[in-house]
Amino acid sequence: MQLFISDLDGTLLDRNAEVTEYTKNALNRLIAKGMNFTVATARTYSSAGRILAGLDLKLPLILMNGVLIYDPVSKDYEVINKLPQDDVERIVGLCEKLGLSPFIYLMNGSVMSTAYRELTNQAMVDFYEERVRKYGKAFIHTEKPAELDGDVIYFCFLDNFDKLQPMQEVLSNIPSLKTAFYHDIYGDEWYLEVFSASASKESGVRYLREKYGFEKITAFGDNLNDLPMFSASDECISVSNAAEELLKTSDKVIGANTEDGVAKYLEEEFDG
Repeated sequence: MQLFISDLDGTLLDRNAEVTEYTKNALNRLIAKGMNFTVATARTYSSAGRILAGLDLKLPLILMNGVLIYDPVSKDYEVINKLPQDDVERIVGLCEKLGLSPFIYLMNGSVMSTAYRELTNQAMVDFYEERVRKYGKAFIHTEKPAELDGDVIYFCFLDNFDKLQPMQEVLSNIPSLKTAFYHDIYGDEWYLEVFSASASKESGVRYLREKYGFEKITAFGDNLNDLPMFSASDECISVSNAAEELLKTSDKVIGANTEDGVAKYLEEEFDG
């Protein structure tokens, strides 16, 4: 039994961060024929769910780089990886020291919220406005991040490389944390995402393999945060627009995200 699992932005989605009609129709047809397919993304369900509306997905989705695993059938979270409170306090303190303002994701039971102290650059403004406009996402503005109500699960920094690198260097040496540090495919800034060491796209893939008994897993990706997913998969496929490091580690390279590369490859596999 085989599972196909795809990243979203830069891989399955087009340059407008949408699933094209071609890809949607192809995937639904193949899923109806018995193909096992799901996605792994850095996005939350509030945006990923709207993007994927119209796709008949039956398997759990790996969200926020593996922090959450969500079942679209039961509409509930199967896995929630929380950050230790000591780490949250340390990160908030480092933010003040380094002059950084992240988006902070929290869970109250099964309800997620996203908070921020300040939108410090245009990339953060664009991130905020797109999610409000396109996905109806609600944000909480706070002057005191340390006093937010709920369990913190994720920090998302969006800034230039030089400003984020000092934070990355400190946090990457904390055993209880994991980070993803990569270039924004839609702009010039960089993402630094911070989450529990128990979470990753790799752990998400392993979870699905163990739960369903998949004998072979084929993963599609485009950016550095897909490397953990690749390490847990049996076959690694990059779209042609992928980062150089991903292209070097791939078993195959297929058409770009702007060419419906994933859908066309899967059609060749099942219909060829």
